[in-house]
Amino acid sequence: MANKIIEVTDLHKKYGEFEAVKGISFDVIEGEIFGLLGPNGAGKSTTLEIMETLRQKTSGKVVIAGLDLDTSPNEIKKIIGVQLQTSGYYPSLNLVELITLFSGLYNENVDPMELLDKVNLRDKSKAKFKEMSGGQKQRFSIATTLINKPAIIFLDEPTTGLDPQARRNLWDLIREIRNQGTTIIITTHYMDEAEVLCDRVAIIDSGKIIALNSPDKLIDELVDSGFEKPKEVKQANLEDVFIHLTGKALREE
Repeated sequence: MANKIIEVTDLHKKYGEFEAVKGISFDVIEGEIFGLLGPNGAGKSTTLEIMETLRQKTSGKVVIAGLDLDTSPNEIKKIIGVQLQTSGYYPSLNLVELITLFSGLYNENVDPMELLDKVNLRDKSKAKFKEMSGGQKQRFSIATTLINKPAIIFLDEPTTGLDPQARRNLWDLIREIRNQGTTIIITTHYMDEAEVLCDRVAIIDSGKIIALNSPDKLIDELVDSGFEKPKEVKQANLEDVFIHLTGKALREE
């Protein structure tokens, strides 16, 4: 039987009279990529921040790797990795210096070059963070989530603003991290991204989960309901054309 590494039960979050999260429940299976999807203001980021121990819940129960969020938040922090926004880095430090800094904060002994190898940034080890391209910054951001060797990492819209090549290379990185045994929780506004990466997704709207299944199952359910696209679906799209013509190899500005 699959092991549940995250269990969320009847989770609520209120801000005064406004209820952002309205009693949602879901489980995340160890080793899967689980997507939280929804429009802006749906409650997905609030849910993510509660699991990350960054925001207090109003009520409900959250258990992560057997640890209750109410009684063991500090223990949970030790086993999760949270992707920082790019504004969270000292722009004038190079990558080795940044990894050394964060390693000290985590009290972990980490080889910076080994970590940079995992995200294909060894050649940028002496580059300052502010000098890197968007794709390089995002790969480094993901690298920092791995410093404390977490069981679970949380990625909040990791490919926003990236070009198609950088997006697809980041997909490869995310899948590689999962294949090494790490559970990944991801939010994204790109449905093609969720369809490619996620084993299962929860779609949240107005603070409630309105669907939860694998992307394939959700698509099949929609088709079985009689849904038809207004025009014929082509075998490829413009992004496929772009990648085919320009290549998928890492090319950074």
